[in-house]
Amino acid sequence: MAENVMADADDARAWDERLGWAFGLIADDPQERGPALVRLTEARRKVSEALARYNETLWLASHLGTEEQRHDSALRQAFQVYYQARRRSLPDGLWEALDPGELATWPGLPYALLFLEWEAKYPQAWTCHAKAWGTKQSLIRDLAAARLDEASRAKLTDLVEIVVHRAHRCKDREYARIARAVDGADLRDRLRRAAESDSPWARCQAGYVLWLLDRPDLPNSRHVWREWLAGRDSTDAPG
Repeated sequence: MAENVMADADDARAWDERLGWAFGLIADDPQERGPALVRLTEARRKVSEALARYNETLWLASHLGTEEQRHDSALRQAFQVYYQARRRSLPDGLWEALDPGELATWPGLPYALLFLEWEAKYPQAWTCHAKAWGTKQSLIRDLAAARLDEASRAKLTDLVEIVVHRAHRCKDREYARIARAVDGADLRDRLRRAAESDSPWARCQAGYVLWLLDRPDLPNSRHVWREWLAGRDSTDAPG
C-alpha cells in the first residue's frame, strides 16, 4: 500500500508549499523562529492524530486477510491522510529512501540541510520539538556520500565548524564523515583555529577531525575515537 501511495511525483515547488515555513526555524530573529515552532507543533499534532486514526482503522480491519487489507478503501484513505500529514512535518517529511547519488538533484535537499542546521544552531529547540537522532545520523551519512554542489558543500562546512565548537551531542561524531567529504583548505583553516581556541571542546573535537583528515584510511569508529582521546593530555580534555 505504501509503495503505491508514495509513488506520486514531487518537485521543489511542492516541497516549498509543504515546508517552506520551516526556514523560520533557523532564522536569526527569535520573532521569526517562534511562529515556525508553532507551525511545527501543529504539524506534528496532525501527524500524531492521523497515525492514531490509521492504527484504529488498521485494528478494525485486522479480521481481513493481507490482500483484502491492501484493497480496503477505509484503510487506504486513513494511510493517505497519515502520509500527507507526515510530508508537512519535520522530521517526518524527510523520511524518504534515497540513493546518495540522487541527493544532488533531490528537491528535499534544502530541507535536509535545514534540519541539520537547525539542530546545530538551536539544539535545545530541536531536541524539544523534533528530536530524531536516527534521522540526523542517516542524513549526515547520506550527505557525506553524495556529490553535492558548492553551495551545499559550503553549508556542510559551516555545520562542521559549528559542531566542533560545542559540547558533544548524540551523533556529532558522524560529522567527521562530512569533514572528509568536504575536505579542503577552508575547512582545515577553520578546524585549526578551533583546535587552537580557548574552548576545550573545540580543541578536542577539531583536533580529532583534523587528525582523521590526515588519515583517510582510518575508520571513524568509537574505538578509534577512544584511542585518540586516550592519547591526549588528560589536562586538555573537555570537562
